Amino acid sequence: MRAGVGGALLLALLAGCSTGGSDTPGGSGGSGDTGGSGTSGTSGRDRVRQPPVDAAFDYQLGGPYAPPPKVRAVSRDRTADPVPGRYNICYVNAFQAQPGKEAARWWQREHGSLLLRDEGGRKVVDEDWQEPLLDISTEKKRAALAEIVGSWIDGCAKAGFDAVEPDNLDSYERSDGLLTTDDAAAFARLLAQRAHRQGLAIAQKNTTDLLDRRERIGFDFAVTEECARYKECQDFASAYDGKVFDIEYVTKDFDTACRTWGEKLSVTLRDRDVLAAGEDGYVYRHC
Repeated sequence: MRAGVGGALLLALLAGCSTGGSDTPGGSGGSGDTGGSGTSGTSGRDRVRQPPVDAAFDYQLGGPYAPPPKVRAVSRDRTADPVPGRYNICYVNAFQAQPGKEAARWWQREHGSLLLRDEGGRKVVDEDWQEPLLDISTEKKRAALAEIVGSWIDGCAKAGFDAVEPDNLDSYERSDGLLTTDDAAAFARLLAQRAHRQGLAIAQKNTTDLLDRRERIGFDFAVTEECARYKECQDFASAYDGKVFDIEYVTKDFDTACRTWGEKLSVTLRDRDVLAAGEDGYVYRHC
């Protein structure tokens, strides 16, 4: 999740947490895979429904609403219902805890040892979102976290979503050097295995650092925020052969993305708070 996207999205995530959805275990069981070498990360991939290419897309993390008529793909928080007749992507905050005191208390009470801590024992927090980072630094901790996050992925499948979007893949950048790209790739691979076993496609969310490992991890497509602003569209377009949903939050960046990539990528303009339709400040455009 890019810094600066807040407001209504933060409230929506908090609301999801308060109902026991966004930061408590749920869904059906299934055992998490602890990883290793080989090609097992693609297990179950033949059952996965891949996303439509260059389809009109709506990013609805700030609250669900009826999408515009031409929209064929929608991303919603995992606590929301999928949209009938669309390609539905399930948002899961997989590498960090949700914001808010209730979520922090739950993690501390139930899984305190799985929160990343510095040498002084203090929790490492994403300051932009006030989200504690999850500790994916060891195989044992990754396996334990894969069971928790995996149960949410199971819930996405049970609800009828087509794919999952695990956010904060780039949390290592905010870890004060305590996490590495290797840690992120190893944990993402466990999530990809879980998603594929459930018949879900899985998206790489942001960060070009792991594009060269996308096949080994098992990513099927990408969801990017501001690839035009950060000059990353070319990298993602090449890596995923156009299977990219990009969200821009600034009109000039959206115009640039449409002009340069509109014929190859799905580019959407949303307001930074990803507000629900009808709310003051709501913005939606697609090219």
